[in-house]
Order: sequence, then C-alpha cells, then structure tokens
Amino acid sequence: MSINVIPRLDTSVNTTGCCARFRPEGWENTRISFRDKPFVRAMTRSLMHVPLNMGAVFTRVMAKINAANAADPENLIVLSRELSPWSAEHLFAVHAPVPDEEVTVLTGDFVTRVFEGPYSDARKWHAELHDISRGAGKPQGRSYFYYTTCPKCAKAYGENFVVGFAEV
Repeated sequence: MSINVIPRLDTSVNTTGCCARFRPEGWENTRISFRDKPFVRAMTRSLMHVPLNMGAVFTRVMAKINAANAADPENLIVLSRELSPWSAEHLFAVHAPVPDEEVTVLTGDFVTRVFEGPYSDARKWHAELHDISRGAGKPQGRSYFYYTTCPKCAKAYGENFVVGFAEV
C-alpha cells in the first residue's frame, strides 16, 4: 500500500469546461493511508448544512495554490467535512507551502466508499462511513467527502458521484 497516494483520477472527459467526468473505477473499498500529507485548510460557512460561501472560498484557495505552484497534480483532491450545521472544513491536497493560507497535515488510514445520488443523501452516507469506522474499532473516526464534481457539472453529466473516506 502506498502512502499519500489516491487512486488515479481520469480527467480525459471534460465536456463542461469545468469539472472532468468522474470515473469511479478503483475508488470503491480502497484503503488510503496518509502520513503527514500536506493540505491547505479552509473553512466555509453554512446555514443548516447548506454551504453559503463555498464557491468564493474554493476560488480563492485554488488561485493561491496555483500561484504558489503547490498543486499536487497526481493527488488532486479536496476532502470536506462538516464541523457543525454552520461550518465546514475543506482540505486541499498540496505538495508545497501556500502563502497566506493555513497548511496542515493529515495522518490516518481511511477506507473509501463511492456514493451516487443527490447531496440530500449525505446524512445516510455519513452514517455508513461512521459504521465503517466503528466496525474498525474507531467509534470517533473522522469522515471526509470528496465531491467529485460541482453541482452544475453533476447535472450536466447526469451523475453525482461522491467519495466518502472513513477513518479505520
């Protein structure tokens, strides 16, 4: 098992000019181990779990990551988790420092689960991830979501894949 490596992202189909079409092959039930993996950490505001400023935050952070030439092209991923009904944390994979942004590291072992469906199913997805963590002896295990496409691209492609990461 490789450390700090995610399954290959196939970006060859991008008919929207925004998000590439996600190919779930290789993502289901995959064990991913992070050891001091650097990420830019950003926070967004929510109103009862509905993001309010996600677009602005993602645009700002990605511009700074690109300006610092810090994007990790082989492991380009953003992991998100809700901290409360009012805020969420987002971890943008990087390989170098990013000026004026908080860089943190993530260490842990995770098992992935691929979900497809509306964002309103997130509560069920989160419960499934929690069950995976609890079954692995980590009742307080962290869970993250990798939203593979933005809502507009999910609609254009007719599928909304979300990859859940359950700490094990």
